[in-house]
Amino acid sequence: MWLPMLIKRLNYTDMQKQGLKLTAEEIYSVNNSSLKDAIVQFGGFCTAEFISPEGLLLTNHHCGYGQIQSHSTPEHDYLTNGFWATSRDKELPNEGLFVDILVRMDDVTGKVLEGISNNTSDQERAQLVGQRMQAIAKEASNNGQYVSYVRDFFNGNEFYLFVYERFNDVRLVGTPPSSIGKYGGDTDNWMWPRHTGDFSMFRVYMSPDGKPAAYSDKNVPYKPKHHLPINIGNREPGDFSMVFGFPGRTKRFMTSHGLKLEVDQLNKSRIKLRNDKLNLWKEEMDKSDATRIKYASKYASTSNYYKYSIGQNEGIKRMRTIEGKIVDEDKFQNWANADATRKATYGNLLNDINEAYTNIEKYNLGTVYLNEAILGTESLMMAYRLMPLYSTLKSGDQAAAKKAVEDLKPRVDAFFKDYYMPADKKVFAALMKYYSQDIPKDQQPDAFKAMVKKFNGNFEKLADHVYSNSVVVTEQKLRDFLNNPTQKKLDNDPAYQIVSSIIDNYRNNIAPKLAESNAKLDKANRLYVAGLRQMNPDKVFYPDANSTLRLSYGSIQDYSPQDGVMYNYYTTLEGVMAKEDPTNEEFIVPAKLKELYNKKDYGQYANDKGELVVNFITNNDITGGNSGSPVINGKGELTGLAFDGNWEAMTGDLVYDPDYKRCINMDSRYILFIIDKYAGASNLISEMTIVKTDSPGVGDAAEASAAPATPQAELLDAAMQEANEKLRAGKTEFKIEKKQGKAKVKLQVKD
Repeated sequence: MWLPMLIKRLNYTDMQKQGLKLTAEEIYSVNNSSLKDAIVQFGGFCTAEFISPEGLLLTNHHCGYGQIQSHSTPEHDYLTNGFWATSRDKELPNEGLFVDILVRMDDVTGKVLEGISNNTSDQERAQLVGQRMQAIAKEASNNGQYVSYVRDFFNGNEFYLFVYERFNDVRLVGTPPSSIGKYGGDTDNWMWPRHTGDFSMFRVYMSPDGKPAAYSDKNVPYKPKHHLPINIGNREPGDFSMVFGFPGRTKRFMTSHGLKLEVDQLNKSRIKLRNDKLNLWKEEMDKSDATRIKYASKYASTSNYYKYSIGQNEGIKRMRTIEGKIVDEDKFQNWANADATRKATYGNLLNDINEAYTNIEKYNLGTVYLNEAILGTESLMMAYRLMPLYSTLKSGDQAAAKKAVEDLKPRVDAFFKDYYMPADKKVFAALMKYYSQDIPKDQQPDAFKAMVKKFNGNFEKLADHVYSNSVVVTEQKLRDFLNNPTQKKLDNDPAYQIVSSIIDNYRNNIAPKLAESNAKLDKANRLYVAGLRQMNPDKVFYPDANSTLRLSYGSIQDYSPQDGVMYNYYTTLEGVMAKEDPTNEEFIVPAKLKELYNKKDYGQYANDKGELVVNFITNNDITGGNSGSPVINGKGELTGLAFDGNWEAMTGDLVYDPDYKRCINMDSRYILFIIDKYAGASNLISEMTIVKTDSPGVGDAAEASAAPATPQAELLDAAMQEANEKLRAGKTEFKIEKKQGKAKVKLQVKD
């Protein structure tokens, strides 16, 4: 997961050997158009890319799922039926959705660490680093024109500034039905082979003067500095492949002590809590379409990392990752002890790390259960959102209280739109029981223990009490409260009593103990990573992911998950049909798709064998946040859309597995086939740049597909190529005429 600005120095020669045909400046440049200008951070949690000169964005179906769900009703069920805007005025706005487009990144390590040494006290270092990071970011924001921040890398050994333009008018343009976009559902999640059409489309808008702006019907489509041509040629194993996106978080420098905590405590707890929540939600979702739609996005999000935690534990055990870390740590300790100066700096680090994790383990469940059980219960989350209002009521600041109420009102609208009390009540009873049983009693607040005792440990009765008396469980009660909020009402509200007592207890009694240990751990980890880099001066290290723009390069590859089994590198529409099960919502195939399959009506999107490729795999390094990232060939053309990783390599956040790691991608030909043949959205196809050349293999130049059979076709190809060049240059009105013998092609393009 390489920083694009460092590609020229660290990776370019290796990338060329593997099949890259671009220059380093064509990948990342501040002053000229480059690939980085086509990549955006989507909503702060996914990646998307421009695929037209008119601001058209491509990302995953699951990245746009919340927006698709928000526009869906039983009468207009876009989740089930899909949605396609046939004209710009039909594109749907999405309040709160934004994209960030990178302007530049800068190495500011020298500015942040100036005058700081190993002799600087931890407190002074933290204060200086924090102040400088904030000051650098503030200056780069140019009085709020840009979103800017400084992130630390290599556990606080390096620092980089990132400057973005943020656009807040992002509209839904198209999405296939969930039977395509989520084909395989939870059953196939994290699995290969896959047959999923995981994509959706949005458009970014700007003000008429080209600036970011809030939604307005006067806004115009954004004109990106670069958009990705879409390649529909053939691919082969070994073809160069890179993934450009915003991977979320990895912790690959974590020691064996941290890995043990992840496996034995954190993942096991998440699996248990999410399993019950998902099962209880599903019971209610199966009873009505209205509830299914309300909980569709929440269920998908919770399920995703529930399954991930299971796969991660299995992968760490299979790879013997902890045992491998111990070997590496022994080597580090021997290296540190071999020199007096090194021993003074690094000799006790592993002991410090072990001690910190031992203390963290005592209190860490409080953090997990706070996030998964307390704030993972919808009514308690809403009660938690009342805490700022409570503070203003307690202080008697009427102006602040009025503002807090106004801030809450839009949240109330959004909350109850996707809330079903019977489902939440069941979840509350189950998760509160786990909290009572699993958290040490001396870490539970007295108010919670008293409430449990009042109902003799019967959590169904506790749920009856809370959901009969709290203001947060029905829309009318909450609105009535907000019309006349008082401190006394919240003091007597059972949901508020539970969440406020647990939050206050966590802040006052658990968080300080964790903070002390985490500060010790942070310092030891920073020095440990510095020591690892010093111990291996010839190794090129990459930093952990931290939601900043990264590039991963590799190739298309198949793999063998176990003895006697070999997985091919691509799947086809044949596999979609083979999995069809009309009785299982995860494997329903739309009638129109079956019709196209039966006719083999694939058009120009079939491969040279006449197959319609659906998904393919590469060995690119990805993690959460990479969802929606473009898969790009050696010439800078989009060949696919990354949407998942494989089960055998769920250890990816903690350790990279070179033998098993695969990035699962939706093939660009299937994307265009769905838009064109299935949806008939020719208006979208017409604004894209589509090329048909075979992807360049390792060290091989790309070869053009078979020459057109007629002079007219040759002329049309030439005219289209010239038109695309003019469009990329920003021209929107022009005429092209080509003649050859008696054949003639005329092409007129207007904005």
